[in-house]
Amino acid sequence: MPMALVKTDTPTEQQIAQLTGGLRSYNIQFVEPEMFRPFAVFDTDEQGVIQAGISGKQQGEWLSIEFLWVGEALRGTGLGGRLVAAVEEIAVERGSRYLLVDTFSFQALGFYQKQGFVLQMSLDNYPHTGQQRHYLTRSLVG
Repeated sequence: MPMALVKTDTPTEQQIAQLTGGLRSYNIQFVEPEMFRPFAVFDTDEQGVIQAGISGKQQGEWLSIEFLWVGEALRGTGLGGRLVAAVEEIAVERGSRYLLVDTFSFQALGFYQKQGFVLQMSLDNYPHTGQQRHYLTRSLVG
């Protein structure tokens, strides 16, 4: 029986670590932990400053793209597509078979579709009225 429910707008790193640790210790009986790890690919200038990058997590047979950013000066140069291609290579190297990404209506839906992603679902009025959050996948099999 719970002792007390604590509501907070400012959870500490320790609280979040306890929460995720509890969930991971349960999940470990069903999944292989080495199949759940982060990835990132960066494009840097001569000084090592990040100009673009992509990052996310491997989750079993799926690689989930969480962030993709290309600096304004490099947009339209094909760099975004090269970053996605690098993620595909990582997926294959790690034994993943699918890619997952979500994007907002004001972001990069068309870009991901040009990269071969297929729209699976859209949430209307997310995060605000008149906007959408789109979920797309891409199979690397066959």
